Amino acid sequence: MYDAVVITDPNGHIIEINPRTVEYFGYEFDEVLDRPVSVFIPGLKQDVVLRIRKGLEGDRHVVIDANGLSKDGRKVACEVAVSSIDLMNPGDLIFTIRNIERRRAYMNAFRAKASAFQVAQSALFACDADGRICEANDAFLEMFGLEGLEDARRHVFSDFMADDPLPANFRKALAGETTVTGIVAEGDGDDREEVDIVLAPNLHGRKVNGVVGSLLQKG
Repeated sequence: MYDAVVITDPNGHIIEINPRTVEYFGYEFDEVLDRPVSVFIPGLKQDVVLRIRKGLEGDRHVVIDANGLSKDGRKVACEVAVSSIDLMNPGDLIFTIRNIERRRAYMNAFRAKASAFQVAQSALFACDADGRICEANDAFLEMFGLEGLEDARRHVFSDFMADDPLPANFRKALAGETTVTGIVAEGDGDDREEVDIVLAPNLHGRKVNGVVGSLLQKG
């Protein structure tokens, strides 16, 4: 199995582990036999295990996020599913432990990028393949006088950028090309502002799901 599996008696003392558990945590079976499951997941003290056991009825199971601890002291981000199994004793427990280090690192990176998206001085946006606005940052909302993201999502790309060559550049982005275009836009009063507009494909693997772009006022 991809996951570590730890089987305990009803009180949470280890009676069996699988090879993936050894790989994840570095303990051999004879080192953990009859020790509490908290040797792997420190938060699963006996009182917690007993509360979980009382909450298991029929085919129900409990899933918790936790930090595991390997033999060498390394923390392991885990998702732990707990269910009941009648193996050696009625009410034995099976702990299925999934390493979510990669998922947690991905989510942390995603949150960091989302924060950067919001605080960027450039106006940033994303559209689906039909040109409907899906995401926009605060700078984009301010540039076009929009009340909020939901207001932006009622619009399509051409509502804001209909002048040539931008429609053609949008089609190029859907075909996988990135374009950079400088235009002169009307500002307040008689002012005219130079704006650099970058349009690029929004890729998911090799598939283009839409278009992302940025608008940066120069000067």
